[in-house]
Amino acid sequence: MRAQRNTTQGEASDSELTSVVMYAPDQLSAKATLIAIVATIFGSSICTLGLWYLLKVVKLPPFGGSQVTKAGATVGIFLTLLVTCIFVLWWMADDKRGTTRPRWRTWITYAVTHMAPAGLVMAAIGVPLSPSRLYLEGITVDQGFRTQFLTRLTATQGLPDMNYADLPAYYPGAWFWLGARFAQLIGYPGWAIYQPWALLSIAVTGCVLVPVWQRLVGSLPVATAIALVTTAIALTLCAFEPYACVIAMGIPAALVMGRRALSGQKLATVGVVVYLGASASTYTLYTAVIALSLVTVSGLFFAFVLRSWRPIRQIIVIGVSSMAIASIVWGPYLWLRFTGHYEGTAAASHFLPPEGTVVPLPMFATSFVGVLCFIGLIYLIMRVMDPDVCAMGVGLAVMYLWVIASMSVALSGTTLLGFRLDSVITIILGTAGVLGLAELRLVAVHRFYPVQFSTSLSTRINVICVVVLALAGIQYAQAIPDRNAHAIELAYTNTDGDGHRADFLPPDATQYYAEVDRVIQEKTGKPAADTVVLTDEFNFLTYYPYLGFQAFTSHYANPLGEFEKRNAVIENWASQSWDSLKDPQDFDRAVSNVPWRSPDAFVLRADSTGSSDSKDGWNFNLAIDIFPSNPNVWFKGVRFNPEVFQGENSPWTVTQVGPFVVVTHD
Repeated sequence: MRAQRNTTQGEASDSELTSVVMYAPDQLSAKATLIAIVATIFGSSICTLGLWYLLKVVKLPPFGGSQVTKAGATVGIFLTLLVTCIFVLWWMADDKRGTTRPRWRTWITYAVTHMAPAGLVMAAIGVPLSPSRLYLEGITVDQGFRTQFLTRLTATQGLPDMNYADLPAYYPGAWFWLGARFAQLIGYPGWAIYQPWALLSIAVTGCVLVPVWQRLVGSLPVATAIALVTTAIALTLCAFEPYACVIAMGIPAALVMGRRALSGQKLATVGVVVYLGASASTYTLYTAVIALSLVTVSGLFFAFVLRSWRPIRQIIVIGVSSMAIASIVWGPYLWLRFTGHYEGTAAASHFLPPEGTVVPLPMFATSFVGVLCFIGLIYLIMRVMDPDVCAMGVGLAVMYLWVIASMSVALSGTTLLGFRLDSVITIILGTAGVLGLAELRLVAVHRFYPVQFSTSLSTRINVICVVVLALAGIQYAQAIPDRNAHAIELAYTNTDGDGHRADFLPPDATQYYAEVDRVIQEKTGKPAADTVVLTDEFNFLTYYPYLGFQAFTSHYANPLGEFEKRNAVIENWASQSWDSLKDPQDFDRAVSNVPWRSPDAFVLRADSTGSSDSKDGWNFNLAIDIFPSNPNVWFKGVRFNPEVFQGENSPWTVTQVGPFVVVTHD
């Protein structure tokens, strides 16, 4: 990772550990780095939102039904990478000639390179999604509960549970909370903010990587290449989960910063503390893996390199400080968990898809990124004695061990969700590949061919390297829409919160949700955010901020909500509604006599004019966790006797809305 080494005199005792990698004289000072990060966040936000708004105005045809939108995405990708390459080559030529750049071109180069990842995000994902108001995968399965979280938080200022009443959030909600504030700022409903907020957060993260890596490696071209490669990999592998995606994109930089923080560098310490705190508040799996990596690195430095307590002290400082940040999000849940009396358990790790049963080896993929990862693997091995490279290698090793451990513990009835690390492993290897190519160009070429290069020959070699890499990058990036084709298709075929489909086909029953919402609020006299609804029509809770009496599945449920106990109560209500609770008053008392807030309304798919026998009862589907089976959820139907809602002296009012029976308490 070192082409030219710069050692800080004040840290001579650890010069081998704190030397700064310098591929070109572009390293930013601490102050300049912070200014660049702030400016990049602001600039990339403006560019991303501006492009997003422009795409909505243009009104492209649906992605799956026309090649025009795909062509537009390809043009955007090509222009983004072409313009970036031109300015990077110009920058490198100035370095080689030793000429002074005019200020205007310096500023334009910085603007282009720092905004390039945003352009890539909007071209590769923003353009294909622009005719739809939904994000990748629409509201299918996981995206349903993620959208529900955004919808719920948009209706409140705090951080409550996405579903249950009177509970703090269990799912790390930093990304969702910020998205909800963004929705309130521009006046969007929570479900509609998902797409622009996801695009914005991924784009801004990719852009911020440029000044961060420029600080770490001292080269604007190398930093730009790392940021673009990272963004392209992220868009291919994990863009459907944007809050995890933004954390994954920063892991290689966090590993390098963490290593430098262990040797006492102050800015690196602040950077890794903020990153780990944000990570723990957003996606705890990655936090655990990074923390384990840093603990391993600190142990190695303590035992074999520094032979002092400084790495141990630093890791304690980093751990305590980052936990203090994370406590803002986790504090309320942990306090209630340890002081309350709850019997629920978490089931989020009860999931093992096919990709979780194999070891990810992206270095053997037949693609540009596959070649880059192969180079990265060789680079990590060859430069293992470099502390920064060693930290990345240790992080990679820890992730592979986590993947294997996840498969192993599956035998005990749970997993470590190791398949979620596939994208991180690829990003680390891809980053190492860029660093390896940079060192190969600047050092190895001269070793293999030690004759002094002329300035013109060196410039031509730079041009060849950049052009070949750019074309390979275009080939990989233009396939991003196709790799996400199914996820994009779902954004068109799912009906959005306004009751429309982006492919212009007739909507499903979602078109009746607005009327269901009107009936509930009119009959109960309560706002949606304070009304508890029992329904298995969970997309309704995705689009409207009602509290759910029961969560979609136990995998997304807050353990404090006692999912299994609620399932048992609902099943008892249904079964006894034909027997001991057949009288409407008895049924009402049973519904009210529960340890949680009882339902104010029921929303079921049924016909209110149907007969009252068990075959035609109103069905509710209970989600049952059947892990380790795959699929890991089984839906068990239980039927309510309509007479408990419609019988004489019933305290409930029944309203038919399309295919739904809306039952509200008087």
